[in-house]
Amino acid sequence: MESGSVLAVCRVHQLVGDQGDVGVTAIDKRPAHGPVKVHKLGLRGDIQANRAHHGGEDQAVYAYSQADADFWAGVLGRELPPGVFGENLRVSGIETTHAVIGERWTVGSGVELEVTSPRTPCATFQRRMKEPQWVKRFTEEGRVGTYLRVIRTGSIQAGDSIQRTFVPAHGVTIGKWFSEPDVKVIEALRGAEADGEIRLQDEYHTKFEVLLRRLGK
Repeated sequence: MESGSVLAVCRVHQLVGDQGDVGVTAIDKRPAHGPVKVHKLGLRGDIQANRAHHGGEDQAVYAYSQADADFWAGVLGRELPPGVFGENLRVSGIETTHAVIGERWTVGSGVELEVTSPRTPCATFQRRMKEPQWVKRFTEEGRVGTYLRVIRTGSIQAGDSIQRTFVPAHGVTIGKWFSEPDVKVIEALRGAEADGEIRLQDEYHTKFEVLLRRLGK
């Protein structure tokens, strides 16, 4: 199966003031030096300021591909170092937006991660990037990266290999669910969960009902 590598492991550098409801944000992630322990709620030393919308076991780690960062660097005309997207892992060789929901990665000497859901851009992210209409642009482009669930804990560091060890047969990618959800996608995900192939976080089922009502199903 496809393999890749960890370019940087990023965690919060400092909380910074923000105009959102919480008043601060932990989006300022920067590369750590050396191994970083990974537990069920994410990286040791990392936090989420707004836990109503971020964090938890289903969104313990956020990964973003270097290929997508390079795309945005070209569009914006500036360097976008690891952590600038608020990501915990900047990765190479694996396209996070094209990861199949429920696929699993083994990182380094044994940390196991499971692809769960796409990142939904917010106003805090737009303020972080200081780009006009950033939420709209990021959404329309669909290069959103993926959240990951921690299946097996351990330590990871820059330079670690990433191996895709399991890819569900349903084939629905993070990008497909984010940009083109339809009845077939919903049926595929529901079927895979019913068969025990994947475990969807609760938010999926809420979105299924909303989408089906919108589609008149």
